[in-house]
Amino acid sequence: MNFGEIMAKGGPVMWPLLFLSILALGTIVERIWFWSTFLHKEGLILNKVMDAAIANWEVVDKVAHHYRKHPIGNFLYAPLRLSKPEPDVFHLALEAAADEELAGMRRGDKLLEAVIALSPLLGLLGTVLGLINSLGSIQLGDLGNSSTDGVTLGIAEALITTAAGLIIAIVSLAFYRIFQAFWFQQVRIFRKAGSDLEMIYRQRWLQSNKIYTS
Repeated sequence: MNFGEIMAKGGPVMWPLLFLSILALGTIVERIWFWSTFLHKEGLILNKVMDAAIANWEVVDKVAHHYRKHPIGNFLYAPLRLSKPEPDVFHLALEAAADEELAGMRRGDKLLEAVIALSPLLGLLGTVLGLINSLGSIQLGDLGNSSTDGVTLGIAEALITTAAGLIIAIVSLAFYRIFQAFWFQQVRIFRKAGSDLEMIYRQRWLQSNKIYTS
């Protein structure tokens, strides 16, 4: 069967399933593009900012500012743009920036969750409606006669929507789990990068206070 025949035999429920599949596909493509570009540059940006923080703290804010359009760069730049903040304020700035950037990385998750939940239900609904349509015209006296030969074909066609719904849900779930794995990895990276940057700043803060008090 070609696409048109599948849509015709699946019934009206195939149209909302098609709509959900388009939404899921668009979200998946957008997320793949986001993660591919994000992960490609993340390591380079993180190394440059942390190397600058260790070698010359006076220029680390300029380095982070250069990469502020990237999530990891913007995260590290958030406390560095403050003017000599106390360590607690520096920590709060890191936490707020991390929450904002990590939340942005989960864009599209709710849509995929909706597709995963709705697709099998719509497929089951289409199958039930197809079975009702196929079996509704059968009478007890027709059982075993040639008049029921088309019932098997009708049931097979009714199952098309269930298969379509399951395929959409399975594909969406697979990519959803992949994106979730990327996100959890970023949580660990952000925590470590933030802790390392904060530790360097606290050391410099203590040294500057000792020099000032002495």
